[in-house]
Amino acid sequence: MLAHDIAAAFRQHFDSEPLLVRAPGRINLIGEHTDYNAGYVLPAAIDKEMYFAVALNQQNLIRLRAYDFDASFEVAADAVAPSETEWANYLLGVVAQLHKRGVQVPGFDCIFGGTVPAGAGLSSSAALECGMLFALDHLLHTQLEPMQIAKMGQTAEHEYAKVMCGLMDQFASVFGRDGKVVRLDCRSLEYEYFPFDTTACRIVLCNSGVKHSLASSEYNTRRQECEQGVAILRQHYPQIETLRDVTLAQLATHRNELGDVVYRRCSYVVEENQRVEETCRVLMQGDLTAVGKQLYASHTGLSEKYEVSCKELDVLVRLAQNVPGVYGARMMGGGFGGCTINLVATEQVPAFVEYMKTKYQQELGLSLETYEATIVDGVGLFNQA
Repeated sequence: MLAHDIAAAFRQHFDSEPLLVRAPGRINLIGEHTDYNAGYVLPAAIDKEMYFAVALNQQNLIRLRAYDFDASFEVAADAVAPSETEWANYLLGVVAQLHKRGVQVPGFDCIFGGTVPAGAGLSSSAALECGMLFALDHLLHTQLEPMQIAKMGQTAEHEYAKVMCGLMDQFASVFGRDGKVVRLDCRSLEYEYFPFDTTACRIVLCNSGVKHSLASSEYNTRRQECEQGVAILRQHYPQIETLRDVTLAQLATHRNELGDVVYRRCSYVVEENQRVEETCRVLMQGDLTAVGKQLYASHTGLSEKYEVSCKELDVLVRLAQNVPGVYGARMMGGGFGGCTINLVATEQVPAFVEYMKTKYQQELGLSLETYEATIVDGVGLFNQA
Protein backbone atom coordinates (compact mmCIF):
# COMPACT_ATOMS: atom_id res chain seq x y z
CA MET A 1 0.00 0.00 0.00
CA LEU A 2 1.32 3.44 -0.98
CA ALA A 3 0.86 4.93 2.50
CA HIS A 4 3.04 2.22 4.01
CA ASP A 5 5.68 2.66 1.30
CA ILE A 6 5.86 6.40 2.05
CA ALA A 7 6.24 5.73 5.78
CA ALA A 8 9.01 3.19 5.07
CA ALA A 9 10.76 5.59 2.70
CA PHE A 10 10.68 8.28 5.38
CA ARG A 11 12.26 6.02 8.02
CA GLN A 12 14.95 4.95 5.59
CA HIS A 13 15.69 8.47 4.30
CA PHE A 14 15.49 10.48 7.50
CA ASP A 15 16.07 7.78 10.12
CA SER A 16 13.25 8.98 12.38
CA GLU A 17 9.68 8.03 13.22
CA PRO A 18 7.09 10.14 11.33
CA LEU A 19 3.58 11.31 12.03
CA LEU A 20 1.35 9.76 9.33
CA VAL A 21 -1.49 11.80 7.84
CA ARG A 22 -3.96 11.22 5.00
CA ALA A 23 -5.86 13.99 3.21
CA PRO A 24 -8.52 13.14 0.64
CA GLY A 25 -9.21 14.64 -2.74
CA ARG A 26 -12.81 15.49 -3.49
CA ILE A 27 -15.62 15.20 -5.93
CA ASN A 28 -18.22 17.90 -6.25
CA LEU A 29 -21.61 16.40 -6.93
CA ILE A 30 -22.99 19.72 -8.15
CA GLY A 31 -22.38 23.45 -7.68
CA GLU A 32 -19.51 24.41 -9.95
CA HIS A 33 -18.01 27.93 -10.02
CA THR A 34 -20.56 28.97 -7.39
CA ASP A 35 -18.14 29.07 -4.46
CA TYR A 36 -16.37 32.32 -5.33
CA ASN A 37 -19.80 33.84 -5.99
CA ALA A 38 -20.87 33.19 -2.36
CA GLY A 39 -23.20 30.41 -3.49
CA TYR A 40 -23.72 26.74 -2.61
CA VAL A 41 -21.54 23.72 -3.37
CA LEU A 42 -22.14 20.02 -2.68
CA PRO A 43 -18.80 18.20 -2.40
CA ALA A 44 -17.62 15.00 -0.73
CA ALA A 45 -14.20 13.65 0.22
CA ILE A 46 -13.19 10.54 -1.73
CA ASP A 47 -10.77 7.65 -1.39
CA LYS A 48 -8.21 9.20 -3.75
CA GLU A 49 -5.84 10.60 -1.16
CA MET A 50 -2.50 12.22 -0.40
CA TYR A 51 -0.36 10.59 2.28
CA PHE A 52 2.24 12.39 4.40
CA ALA A 53 5.05 11.20 6.63
CA VAL A 54 6.27 14.21 8.66
CA ALA A 55 8.61 14.81 11.61
CA LEU A 56 10.42 17.77 13.17
CA ASN A 57 14.16 17.53 12.55
CA GLN A 58 15.78 19.82 15.18
CA GLN A 59 17.46 21.80 12.37
CA ASN A 60 16.60 25.09 10.72
CA LEU A 61 15.81 23.23 7.51
CA ILE A 62 12.61 22.21 5.75
CA ARG A 63 13.27 19.10 3.64
CA LEU A 64 10.49 18.01 1.29
CA ARG A 65 10.36 14.93 -0.91
CA ALA A 66 7.74 14.14 -3.55
CA TYR A 67 7.56 10.34 -3.48
CA ASP A 68 5.61 9.96 -6.72
CA PHE A 69 8.18 11.68 -8.92
CA ASP A 70 11.29 11.29 -6.75
CA ALA A 71 12.05 14.99 -6.37
CA SER A 72 13.45 16.90 -3.40
CA PHE A 73 13.33 20.49 -2.18
CA GLU A 74 15.13 22.18 0.72
CA VAL A 75 14.84 25.63 2.25
CA ALA A 76 15.84 27.26 5.53
CA ALA A 77 12.85 27.23 7.89
CA ASP A 78 13.13 31.00 8.41
CA ALA A 79 13.52 31.81 4.69
CA VAL A 80 10.29 30.43 3.23
CA ALA A 81 9.21 32.22 0.04
CA PRO A 82 7.53 31.25 -3.25
CA SER A 83 9.91 29.09 -5.26
CA GLU A 84 10.42 28.01 -8.86
CA THR A 85 9.46 24.46 -7.79
CA GLU A 86 5.72 24.36 -8.40
CA TRP A 87 4.86 21.33 -6.26
CA ALA A 88 6.81 22.69 -3.28
CA ASN A 89 4.84 25.94 -3.29
CA TYR A 90 1.66 24.22 -2.07
CA LEU A 91 3.52 23.08 1.05
CA LEU A 92 5.58 26.24 1.53
CA GLY A 93 2.41 28.34 1.24
CA VAL A 94 1.04 26.51 4.26
CA VAL A 95 4.18 27.25 6.30
CA ALA A 96 3.84 30.92 5.33
CA GLN A 97 0.26 30.92 6.65
CA LEU A 98 1.46 29.61 10.02
CA HIS A 99 4.15 32.32 10.09
CA LYS A 100 1.45 34.94 9.52
CA ARG A 101 -0.34 33.67 12.61
CA GLY A 102 2.83 34.15 14.62
CA VAL A 103 3.67 30.43 14.73
CA GLN A 104 7.39 29.68 14.67
CA VAL A 105 7.70 26.68 12.34
CA PRO A 106 10.96 24.85 13.07
CA GLY A 107 12.74 22.62 10.58
CA PHE A 108 10.85 19.51 9.53
CA ASP A 109 11.08 16.62 7.09
CA CYS A 110 8.22 15.48 4.89
CA ILE A 111 7.72 12.79 2.29
CA PHE A 112 4.36 12.85 0.52
CA GLY A 113 2.67 11.03 -2.31
CA GLY A 114 -0.79 9.95 -3.25
CA THR A 115 -3.45 8.41 -5.38
CA VAL A 116 -5.15 11.68 -6.39
CA PRO A 117 -4.50 11.91 -10.14
CA ALA A 118 -2.89 15.31 -10.84
CA GLY A 119 -4.76 17.49 -13.33
CA ALA A 120 -7.93 15.40 -13.10
CA GLY A 121 -9.85 18.04 -11.16
CA LEU A 122 -9.99 16.04 -7.91
CA SER A 123 -8.13 18.71 -5.94
CA SER A 124 -4.74 17.20 -5.30
CA SER A 125 -3.59 20.74 -4.41
CA ALA A 126 -6.16 21.18 -1.61
CA ALA A 127 -5.30 17.72 -0.26
CA LEU A 128 -1.62 18.76 -0.19
CA GLU A 129 -2.34 21.99 1.65
CA CYS A 130 -4.77 20.54 4.18
CA GLY A 131 -2.69 17.44 4.87
CA MET A 132 0.46 19.49 5.48
CA LEU A 133 -1.41 21.91 7.76
CA PHE A 134 -3.03 19.07 9.69
CA ALA A 135 0.38 17.45 10.22
CA LEU A 136 2.09 20.67 11.35
CA ASP A 137 -0.86 21.53 13.59
CA HIS A 138 -0.38 18.17 15.34
CA LEU A 139 3.39 18.43 15.62
CA LEU A 140 3.38 22.05 16.83
CA HIS A 141 0.23 21.79 19.02
CA THR A 142 -1.27 24.90 17.44
CA GLN A 143 -4.84 23.62 17.99
CA LEU A 144 -6.24 25.02 14.75
CA GLU A 145 -9.98 24.69 14.19
CA PRO A 146 -10.96 22.62 11.12
CA MET A 147 -12.37 25.72 9.37
CA GLN A 148 -9.09 27.55 10.02
CA ILE A 149 -7.20 24.73 8.32
CA ALA A 150 -9.48 24.96 5.28
CA LYS A 151 -9.19 28.76 5.06
CA MET A 152 -5.42 28.78 5.53
CA GLY A 153 -5.09 26.15 2.81
CA GLN A 154 -7.17 28.34 0.50
CA THR A 155 -5.03 31.42 1.21
CA ALA A 156 -1.85 29.38 0.62
CA GLU A 157 -3.19 28.50 -2.84
CA HIS A 158 -4.00 32.16 -3.56
CA GLU A 159 -0.61 33.47 -2.46
CA TYR A 160 1.81 30.71 -3.47
CA ALA A 161 0.11 28.91 -6.37
CA LYS A 162 -1.56 32.12 -7.65
CA VAL A 163 -4.93 30.42 -8.20
CA MET A 164 -7.81 32.42 -6.73
CA CYS A 165 -9.80 29.34 -5.74
CA GLY A 166 -12.93 29.39 -3.63
CA LEU A 167 -13.04 27.51 -0.32
CA MET A 168 -14.79 24.34 -1.53
CA ASP A 169 -11.78 22.11 -2.25
CA GLN A 170 -10.08 22.67 1.08
CA PHE A 171 -13.40 22.54 2.95
CA ALA A 172 -14.24 19.13 1.44
CA SER A 173 -10.79 17.72 2.24
CA VAL A 174 -11.20 18.73 5.91
CA PHE A 175 -14.95 18.30 6.52
CA GLY A 176 -15.69 15.20 4.42
CA ARG A 177 -17.79 12.53 6.10
CA ASP A 178 -18.14 8.88 5.17
CA GLY A 179 -21.31 8.23 3.13
CA LYS A 180 -22.35 11.90 2.96
CA VAL A 181 -22.14 14.86 0.64
CA VAL A 182 -21.93 18.21 2.39
CA ARG A 183 -23.64 21.38 1.28
CA LEU A 184 -21.53 24.41 2.08
CA ASP A 185 -23.01 27.88 2.02
CA CYS A 186 -19.94 29.77 0.80
CA ARG A 187 -21.24 33.05 2.21
CA SER A 188 -22.12 32.11 5.80
CA LEU A 189 -19.86 29.00 5.89
CA GLU A 190 -22.76 27.05 7.38
CA TYR A 191 -22.86 23.47 6.21
CA GLU A 192 -25.19 20.50 6.25
CA TYR A 193 -24.68 16.82 5.43
CA PHE A 194 -26.92 14.86 3.05
CA PRO A 195 -26.95 11.09 2.54
CA PHE A 196 -25.33 9.61 -0.53
CA ASP A 197 -25.66 5.85 -0.66
CA THR A 198 -22.83 4.38 -2.72
CA THR A 199 -24.31 0.86 -2.56
CA ALA A 200 -27.24 1.57 -4.93
CA CYS A 201 -25.28 3.95 -7.09
CA ARG A 202 -21.56 4.28 -7.73
CA ILE A 203 -19.61 7.43 -8.48
CA VAL A 204 -17.49 6.76 -11.56
CA LEU A 205 -15.05 9.40 -12.76
CA CYS A 206 -13.99 9.46 -16.41
CA ASN A 207 -10.71 11.30 -16.94
CA SER A 208 -10.73 13.12 -20.27
CA GLY A 209 -6.93 12.95 -20.25
CA VAL A 210 -6.87 16.66 -21.01
CA LYS A 211 -4.81 18.54 -18.42
CA HIS A 212 -6.68 21.69 -17.57
CA SER A 213 -3.84 24.06 -18.41
CA LEU A 214 -6.26 26.83 -19.43
CA ALA A 215 -8.08 26.57 -16.16
CA SER A 216 -6.20 29.05 -14.01
CA SER A 217 -6.15 31.94 -16.52
CA GLU A 218 -9.74 31.36 -17.68
CA TYR A 219 -10.84 30.79 -14.09
CA ASN A 220 -9.62 34.24 -13.11
CA THR A 221 -11.37 35.69 -16.19
CA ARG A 222 -14.68 34.06 -15.16
CA ARG A 223 -14.36 35.58 -11.71
CA GLN A 224 -13.89 39.01 -13.27
CA GLU A 225 -16.91 38.53 -15.56
CA CYS A 226 -19.10 37.64 -12.57
CA GLU A 227 -17.80 40.65 -10.63
CA GLN A 228 -18.54 42.86 -13.65
CA GLY A 229 -22.14 41.60 -13.67
CA VAL A 230 -22.53 42.32 -9.96
CA ALA A 231 -21.12 45.85 -10.38
CA ILE A 232 -23.65 46.62 -13.15
CA LEU A 233 -26.62 45.16 -11.25
CA ARG A 234 -25.65 46.95 -8.03
CA GLN A 235 -26.28 50.30 -9.73
CA HIS A 236 -29.95 49.27 -9.93
CA TYR A 237 -30.19 47.11 -6.80
CA PRO A 238 -27.82 48.51 -4.12
CA GLN A 239 -28.57 45.57 -1.80
CA ILE A 240 -26.83 43.10 -4.15
CA GLU A 241 -23.45 41.97 -2.84
CA THR A 242 -22.76 38.89 -4.96
CA LEU A 243 -24.53 36.76 -7.58
CA ARG A 244 -26.07 34.88 -4.64
CA ASP A 245 -28.40 37.89 -4.21
CA VAL A 246 -29.41 38.09 -7.88
CA THR A 247 -32.61 36.71 -9.45
CA LEU A 248 -33.09 35.51 -13.01
CA ALA A 249 -35.74 38.22 -13.44
CA GLN A 250 -33.22 40.94 -12.56
CA LEU A 251 -30.74 39.49 -15.05
CA ALA A 252 -33.40 39.40 -17.77
CA THR A 253 -34.35 43.03 -17.11
CA HIS A 254 -30.76 44.23 -17.58
CA ARG A 255 -29.69 41.76 -20.23
CA ASN A 256 -28.71 44.39 -22.81
CA GLU A 257 -26.71 46.39 -20.32
CA LEU A 258 -24.85 43.30 -19.12
CA GLY A 259 -23.99 42.22 -22.64
CA ASP A 260 -24.26 38.68 -23.92
CA VAL A 261 -21.17 37.16 -22.29
CA VAL A 262 -21.63 38.58 -18.78
CA TYR A 263 -25.36 37.78 -18.90
CA ARG A 264 -24.68 34.13 -19.71
CA ARG A 265 -22.01 33.83 -17.01
CA CYS A 266 -24.29 35.32 -14.37
CA SER A 267 -27.39 33.37 -15.36
CA TYR A 268 -25.42 30.12 -15.17
CA VAL A 269 -24.33 30.87 -11.59
CA VAL A 270 -27.84 31.83 -10.43
CA GLU A 271 -29.30 28.65 -12.00
CA GLU A 272 -26.53 26.45 -10.59
CA ASN A 273 -27.29 27.61 -7.06
CA GLN A 274 -30.92 26.61 -7.61
CA ARG A 275 -29.75 23.20 -8.88
CA VAL A 276 -27.72 22.59 -5.70
CA GLU A 277 -30.76 23.27 -3.53
CA GLU A 278 -32.96 21.04 -5.68
CA THR A 279 -30.35 18.25 -5.61
CA CYS A 280 -30.30 18.32 -1.79
CA ARG A 281 -34.10 18.12 -1.74
CA VAL A 282 -34.24 15.05 -4.01
CA LEU A 283 -31.30 13.37 -2.25
CA MET A 284 -33.37 13.40 0.94
CA GLN A 285 -36.07 11.54 -1.01
CA GLY A 286 -33.51 9.08 -2.41
CA ASP A 287 -34.53 10.00 -5.96
CA LEU A 288 -31.38 9.35 -8.01
CA THR A 289 -33.13 9.93 -11.34
CA ALA A 290 -34.00 13.46 -10.23
CA VAL A 291 -30.42 13.99 -8.99
CA GLY A 292 -29.13 12.88 -12.39
CA LYS A 293 -31.34 15.40 -14.22
CA GLN A 294 -29.74 18.21 -12.23
CA LEU A 295 -26.27 16.94 -13.18
CA TYR A 296 -27.09 16.94 -16.90
CA ALA A 297 -28.54 20.45 -16.62
CA SER A 298 -25.40 21.59 -14.79
CA HIS A 299 -23.21 20.29 -17.61
CA THR A 300 -25.26 22.05 -20.26
CA GLY A 301 -24.88 25.31 -18.34
CA LEU A 302 -21.13 24.84 -17.85
CA SER A 303 -20.65 24.05 -21.53
CA GLU A 304 -22.95 26.59 -23.16
CA LYS A 305 -23.30 29.49 -20.70
CA TYR A 306 -20.13 29.43 -18.63
CA GLU A 307 -18.01 27.99 -21.48
CA VAL A 308 -15.55 26.08 -19.35
CA SER A 309 -16.03 22.67 -20.95
CA CYS A 310 -14.08 21.26 -23.89
CA LYS A 311 -14.81 18.83 -26.72
CA GLU A 312 -13.55 15.82 -24.77
CA LEU A 313 -15.73 16.51 -21.72
CA ASP A 314 -18.79 17.14 -23.91
CA VAL A 315 -18.20 13.82 -25.70
CA LEU A 316 -17.94 11.95 -22.38
CA VAL A 317 -21.23 13.37 -21.12
CA ARG A 318 -23.00 12.66 -24.43
CA LEU A 319 -21.71 9.05 -24.42
CA ALA A 320 -22.83 8.50 -20.82
CA GLN A 321 -26.41 9.42 -21.76
CA ASN A 322 -26.58 6.33 -23.99
CA VAL A 323 -25.69 3.80 -21.29
CA PRO A 324 -28.33 1.88 -19.29
CA GLY A 325 -28.11 2.53 -15.55
CA VAL A 326 -26.55 6.00 -15.80
CA TYR A 327 -28.55 8.48 -13.74
CA GLY A 328 -26.57 11.57 -14.67
CA ALA A 329 -23.20 12.95 -15.74
CA ARG A 330 -21.42 16.28 -15.96
CA MET A 331 -17.98 17.81 -16.14
CA MET A 332 -16.52 18.48 -12.73
CA GLY A 333 -14.02 21.03 -11.49
CA GLY A 334 -12.63 24.20 -13.00
CA GLY A 335 -13.03 22.95 -16.54
CA PHE A 336 -11.05 22.72 -19.80
CA GLY A 337 -10.20 19.12 -19.04
CA GLY A 338 -10.18 16.88 -16.02
CA CYS A 339 -12.98 14.45 -15.23
CA THR A 340 -16.65 13.89 -15.69
CA ILE A 341 -18.60 12.60 -12.70
CA ASN A 342 -21.10 9.86 -13.51
CA LEU A 343 -23.74 8.34 -11.24
CA VAL A 344 -24.07 4.72 -12.31
CA ALA A 345 -26.26 1.91 -10.97
CA THR A 346 -23.88 -0.47 -9.18
CA GLU A 347 -24.62 -3.54 -11.32
CA GLN A 348 -24.08 -1.53 -14.52
CA VAL A 349 -20.62 -0.18 -13.66
CA PRO A 350 -18.52 -2.79 -15.55
CA ALA A 351 -20.60 -2.40 -18.74
CA PHE A 352 -20.49 1.40 -18.39
CA VAL A 353 -16.70 1.48 -18.07
CA GLU A 354 -16.21 -0.85 -21.04
CA TYR A 355 -18.61 1.13 -23.25
CA MET A 356 -17.05 4.49 -22.36
CA LYS A 357 -13.49 3.28 -22.99
CA THR A 358 -14.40 1.78 -26.34
CA LYS A 359 -16.43 4.73 -27.60
CA TYR A 360 -13.97 7.38 -26.40
CA GLN A 361 -11.21 5.60 -28.30
CA GLN A 362 -13.40 5.30 -31.41
CA GLU A 363 -14.58 8.92 -31.42
CA LEU A 364 -11.47 10.79 -30.34
CA GLY A 365 -8.65 8.28 -30.63
CA LEU A 366 -7.96 8.72 -26.92
CA SER A 367 -7.63 6.14 -24.17
CA LEU A 368 -9.84 6.68 -21.13
CA GLU A 369 -8.92 6.24 -17.49
CA THR A 370 -11.81 5.70 -15.08
CA TYR A 371 -11.91 5.69 -11.28
CA GLU A 372 -14.60 4.43 -8.97
CA ALA A 373 -14.80 6.71 -5.96
CA THR A 374 -16.03 5.93 -2.48
CA ILE A 375 -17.02 8.75 -0.14
CA VAL A 376 -14.77 8.87 2.95
CA ASP A 377 -13.95 10.96 6.03
CA GLY A 378 -11.88 14.13 5.74
CA VAL A 379 -8.24 14.70 6.70
CA GLY A 380 -6.89 12.67 9.61
CA LEU A 381 -4.14 10.53 11.05
CA PHE A 382 -3.66 7.02 9.74
CA ASN A 383 -1.83 4.18 11.37
CA GLN A 384 -0.09 1.34 9.65
CA ALA A 385 -2.01 -1.46 11.28
